[in-house]
Amino acid sequence: MKKYIFITFLSFLLNSVSLAEHQNEPYEPHNWDKFLVNGSDKYYKFESNLIEDKSVKKEIKNTKKTGLISYLLFEDNKIKIDEENLPEYIKSNYGIMPSHSVGKSLVSYVLGHAICEGYIDSINITLDDWSVLDGTLYKGQKLIDILNMRAGDQEFIGEKKFNSDVNINNKRHLNVNIFPIKDVMKLPILQKSKKQRAVYNYNGLATNLLMNYTIFKTGDDWEKLLNKVFNEHVRVKDNVWFHQTVKKHNSSIHSRETGRYSFYANRYDYLRIGKRILDDWNNDTCIGKYLKTIYEQRINKNKKRYDGDRYGQFSVSQYTKKYGGQFHFDVIGLKKKKILAMDGFGGQQVIVDFDTGRIIVVHSLDRHYNWKKIVLKKLKQK
Repeated sequence: MKKYIFITFLSFLLNSVSLAEHQNEPYEPHNWDKFLVNGSDKYYKFESNLIEDKSVKKEIKNTKKTGLISYLLFEDNKIKIDEENLPEYIKSNYGIMPSHSVGKSLVSYVLGHAICEGYIDSINITLDDWSVLDGTLYKGQKLIDILNMRAGDQEFIGEKKFNSDVNINNKRHLNVNIFPIKDVMKLPILQKSKKQRAVYNYNGLATNLLMNYTIFKTGDDWEKLLNKVFNEHVRVKDNVWFHQTVKKHNSSIHSRETGRYSFYANRYDYLRIGKRILDDWNNDTCIGKYLKTIYEQRINKNKKRYDGDRYGQFSVSQYTKKYGGQFHFDVIGLKKKKILAMDGFGGQQVIVDFDTGRIIVVHSLDRHYNWKKIVLKKLKQK
């Protein structure tokens, strides 16, 4: 009996280690239908003044241990650190990498543009004009509460109660990223649930709701808006896209509101997005005003601990105290600095420091790299 218990425990331990070491497995970016934006002929061209950073080089060199495959640091209006060690399956896909939850922030950025273009009145509207939400606790809620992940939906989804941010009732077959939003909202558990106390509850359903509401409000102009944001405004060099919640062979039976926050781009185009956000903020454009408004209306995460994830690994989402409009704010120890952060599963990061003009873009296969040394330390530098 003791031998059996030991073997069972050993099996559990090995499985746990395996999970920790392989958070971000090889992916196929072309299986799902897409909202595609072509690269711009007038793409933003970076200048470089490269320096050697031994800490970053060490982490990149030890990719098998650290998981780090790409690191970009932009400051003084130039790329200063540019290191990469991309796996062959990424190189063969033109360097395209998944955003994971960085895409949540990009959905908000697109929504901000929809407000600036007049499709949505403001972040303070109530969601009472979209029949998809009928019978759910989301009907009639303020847009800003969905943006801030405080819809009171923690009974059936989100990190407040569950380990996953995308599985309803923690059930993998009810992943909100593989069903059109209309089908998700018709699930009995969503039709029966009542709004709970409005607290921060990080989850993917809120983001997909925001994205598909934007699709609903823009109508036939949805892909025109995406083109305006990424091709004309950001000026990406290569193709970028959001995945849809349907496979290609099913796309004909699910029209339009099939958005999900999964975004794909190469490393330099992620940096271009960060640079455009920095310029928006500094130039006080309409979208810059949107970013400043969600910053002002950010809420406390009210976490009891800020000591990393369940594996003891850090990223900017674990080391920020506030959340606003699908972005992470208020880095611990740097709360006086205005830093906007995007964070994705497995260690993906796009961080924009508005005070210094510094941008850090990180991509990884998992989050075993020394985040405090190669990211936090850089943010603390004057």
